[in-house]
Amino acid sequence: MYKFKKYQKPEVLQNHLNLGGENPEGEKINVTSLYITRNGKPSIPVMGEFHYSRYNRSDWYKELCKMKAGGITLVSSYVFWIYHEESEGVFDFSGDNDLRAFILECEKAGLEAVIRIGPWAHGECRNGGLPDWLLQKPFKLRENNPEYLKKVRIFYENISNQVQGLFYKDGGNIIAVQLENELTNDAEHLATLKEIAVECGMIAPIYTVTGWNAVEGARIPVDEVFPVFGGYCDAPWDDHLNQLPPSPHYFFTGMRNDTGIGADLLPQAIEEDGQWRLPYERYPFATCELGGGIQVTHHRRPIIKGMDIYSISLVKIGDGNNLIGYYMYHGGTNKIGKLSTFQESKATGYPNDYPILSYDFQCALSEYGEVREQYRLLNILHLFAQDFEETLAPMTRVEAENSVSREDTTSLRYVMRTDGKSGYVFVNHYQRLSKLQDVRNVLIDTGSVIFPSINVCGEVSFFMPFHMELSGIVLDYATVQPLCREGDTYFFAQIPGITPEYQFSDGQNITAEAGFESAFQVNGTTVVTLSWDQARYLRRLDGELYVGDGCDLYKVAGEIRSVEDGEFQYWYWNGVRFNRQSIQQSYAAPAITYYDVEQPPFEPKHTEQLHIGGERKVKWQKISVTGSEGFLDIDYYGDVAQIYVDEELVADSYYYGDVWRVPARLLDGKQCYLAVSEMRNDFYREFESKNR
Repeated sequence: MYKFKKYQKPEVLQNHLNLGGENPEGEKINVTSLYITRNGKPSIPVMGEFHYSRYNRSDWYKELCKMKAGGITLVSSYVFWIYHEESEGVFDFSGDNDLRAFILECEKAGLEAVIRIGPWAHGECRNGGLPDWLLQKPFKLRENNPEYLKKVRIFYENISNQVQGLFYKDGGNIIAVQLENELTNDAEHLATLKEIAVECGMIAPIYTVTGWNAVEGARIPVDEVFPVFGGYCDAPWDDHLNQLPPSPHYFFTGMRNDTGIGADLLPQAIEEDGQWRLPYERYPFATCELGGGIQVTHHRRPIIKGMDIYSISLVKIGDGNNLIGYYMYHGGTNKIGKLSTFQESKATGYPNDYPILSYDFQCALSEYGEVREQYRLLNILHLFAQDFEETLAPMTRVEAENSVSREDTTSLRYVMRTDGKSGYVFVNHYQRLSKLQDVRNVLIDTGSVIFPSINVCGEVSFFMPFHMELSGIVLDYATVQPLCREGDTYFFAQIPGITPEYQFSDGQNITAEAGFESAFQVNGTTVVTLSWDQARYLRRLDGELYVGDGCDLYKVAGEIRSVEDGEFQYWYWNGVRFNRQSIQQSYAAPAITYYDVEQPPFEPKHTEQLHIGGERKVKWQKISVTGSEGFLDIDYYGDVAQIYVDEELVADSYYYGDVWRVPARLLDGKQCYLAVSEMRNDFYREFESKNR
């Protein structure tokens, strides 16, 4: 029998923060101590990071539509100073740097936006995004230095000029501004940055700052900003080559502040004087950097699986997360500037070497817009958060009766969110790089309901409802995971290994067989139980439900598409049942031919990347590509790979175990050369060595 500690009704503070705003239609956004509100109703935004300057603007809209199909409602993006003012006084907001165009594309896709304006951003960008010329100035940066603040004001004014008329107060879609990043101990500077941003015309309902990287939380100007947090499944910035201990983010600890994020560049903790503790109780639990994946460094190359990401997000929701924010959600490609490359590297004083170009991040949508498994799994959570936000957001975390230690692989990890009457029981039976023992004959007692016995086996993370109101009837409990609703029809997903059982307050007990024909009715309410695999491909597109047949559907300008190339089948919910339909996408697979060469017939510009850690043997091949559709699978085995097209570096990769997927359109019909440097045993790896 698994029980919980006693529920304590929280005191919800309102109108205590210097935050909030109203648009011309009279709609309001505010922040209580427990959740964000929209017109007074609890709201749970789902935020995904996507960097406009690291992507081709001609593809922004399509990629944003994919994000929306994955359940994202809010797009966050860094405004990297070095991208916009590489040379002092010369600003560039054109082409892929066009911030205004990006925000408008977000609006076109039906998404709201957060601009993360720095000045210092990190984002694995050179100098944390600060231009080289700024670092050469004879004054200190990232503090209330008058000379520095003059430069910041100019930068902020230029940003503001780009986005005027696009803020929420003007009827636009920018609802939040993030100030600085990972600043741990200077509340006065953060307050000044907010003042400058407001004076420059960047007025939004919400101003966020990162709250981590100090033992008691970052020092912030209390009530002036909204602290947001993060959590990653690995730490490729760690300076060793060993496997990390079990991540605490797979346990229901209630922890918001992860002091390990950014520890490669900043002090891990400020000196505690006993006078400071971030007042968490004044703010909702919100995240901006749940790792949607992780970027490889040269010395650490983890392999990220979908469950690595999904289970962390589920744990944080169970712990009370009411703003679900991912970094990154969509990968991208660094630009090469006129004066330097723009990646973080040891050559510029960083402890890490990142790829010159690739900022793939192994996240939900790849560097080139392909879907990874966490995209599908996370959407299962996002559908639920959007449809049940008004009841979920006020529910608070209630701890399990017995805690689980970090090395424990045998005990059940569980928590409850409840309003004292109804709620959800969350269970996480997954730990990255660890095998958890099966837990059998589990009886969960919420204090008002005892769930039937279940076996928790294999790699599963899930939650189950109790006393859930369904259009006038009460579901006492169900051994399924809630998905979404359409009117009086409620959709649930079968949890792998657990029989779907529904117990209603009128005494009816129904055991369902998951599938498209699973619908049953109780007092006029319809319940549909999808299999877990079907739930992975369930999408809400323009308010309608679709299930792809092994394909990831999204909608562009009213047209149903599949992310994957070729022809596919899908099911459409017509309000009564699922109807099978087809999608026609012509596709011609590209072809690639390799020719060994001693050296390319030009002087490659970035070969230093092939020799990180010392001189290495390099194999060169000329590659001929015909066809511009789809992707090429480049199954190389080596340390670093580069592709040069017409003598320019267009793609690079640090080998971490996966086949390298490169868009054929980058290479089709052009002069292309592939370089691969030799593999050495000088980095942390999670793949098995190959003999090639």
